Amino acid sequence: MNHSQDIGPGGMPEDRKLYIVDSINDLNKLNLCPAGSQHLFSLEEKIPDVGTNSGNGSHSLFFMGLIIVLIVSLALVSFVIFLIVQTGNKMDDVSRRLTAEGKDIDDLKKINSLIVKRLNQLDAEQN
Repeated sequence: MNHSQDIGPGGMPEDRKLYIVDSINDLNKLNLCPAGSQHLFSLEEKIPDVGTNSGNGSHSLFFMGLIIVLIVSLALVSFVIFLIVQTGNKMDDVSRRLTAEGKDIDDLKKINSLIVKRLNQLDAEQN
């Protein structure tokens, strides 16, 4: 038996090739394997089309949407921080005014009590 005749050009023995082809044919006969599935990976799956970028398009669309959402979120957060700072400044102004008005009210009470005392003294002198 010549050993070089048993091995095919792919480096696989001929009887092994026949066994594989027989097994695929048996699967086709039993309808367990759909027609055309003898090539596990077709050339279309191995070589992607240059003209179609459906996967990349959806990914880039997703990332553009994500970037837009992040920019809008950043703008809203900045606006909220600005409002918090402005509200804090207004509260400081109001508390300063209340403190100043509180002092004015105390001064008015003192002046009122002095006027009442003076009026009582004048009323006592007239009687």
